[in-house]
Amino acid sequence: MKQRKTGNVTLQEVANYAGVSKTTASVALSGGDYVSEETKNKVIAAAQELGYVYNRAAASLRSNTSSTVGLIIPDLNNSFYTALLSGVNTALNKVEKTILLGSTAESLEVQDRLISSMLEHRVCGIILFAVLGSSDELIEKIKNLGIPVVLVNRNFPEFTCDYIGIDDVKAGQLATQHLVEKGHHKIAYLGGTSELSSWYKRREGYESILKKYHIDMDESLIIEGSPTQESGYKLAEDILKLDEKPTAIFCFNDVIAIGAMMKLEENGIIPGRDIAIVGVDDIPEASIIKPKLTTVSSFAFLRGVKAANILGERINGYDGKPKTIILEPQLIVRDSSN
Repeated sequence: MKQRKTGNVTLQEVANYAGVSKTTASVALSGGDYVSEETKNKVIAAAQELGYVYNRAAASLRSNTSSTVGLIIPDLNNSFYTALLSGVNTALNKVEKTILLGSTAESLEVQDRLISSMLEHRVCGIILFAVLGSSDELIEKIKNLGIPVVLVNRNFPEFTCDYIGIDDVKAGQLATQHLVEKGHHKIAYLGGTSELSSWYKRREGYESILKKYHIDMDESLIIEGSPTQESGYKLAEDILKLDEKPTAIFCFNDVIAIGAMMKLEENGIIPGRDIAIVGVDDIPEASIIKPKLTTVSSFAFLRGVKAANILGERINGYDGKPKTIILEPQLIVRDSSN
């Protein structure tokens, strides 16, 4: 076996070693269909023996194509987003595309930087979980470059993009209806912020069920906070300070519910026994923690698959009107609401 070179190995050297032209070597390494399997294997073996690293970015510049898709999400600590990522990755693997991942931490500045970096890397499309305050100018800038954008979960009326989300009003209705049917009339709505359209819609669903059963609204039971586990833990302290405590809590999402459950348990209040808790999302931890969390599934994995599929259609030339896909949420009853 030939010794690996200590410097950069060129494509021409790989071609010479494999006994093919530079063009054939390039096509073989890029996965093209115009060379035989035998030739591909020979070129790949030569590249491995010489220590050659295929420069996909440079190849994209030459061919004006890319096999990379950008995915921008708010928070890697929330397993909702890792489930979404898994769905996107599953769909993209089938079409041999790779994810370039970025996390914004809900910062417009970080989002702008991530998008600029992805454009520099010549991604062929972007799946975006947009930060609050995102402008239509930013989206139009991406689209004007011929790069399709699919929005997930957060939609904005001024954006003319494909969008995939869930029926958030229905999510609020399912959670609240379940708690009312369990005999609860004093139900808190915990976490999430009024800046989020999904928060308003889930609140709308929550309030519609209270109205349906002639249950008086209590504004003190609607407590806002960031959609994180740490926030859920802290917000539960506000619940504990109330003069008339709720007998049930509808949480904006599962990580808030898990944080709240931890704080309540520290104070001797056991979810599923002393208080009922329902979340939204059905993250993997929901079925593992004790007590297991009753939740409304928002189908994160499936949304990731569908977002990638829609993006794939755009990349392949579909130029029809923007698609909006709204999934129906599903109540999953576990131990925390018994």
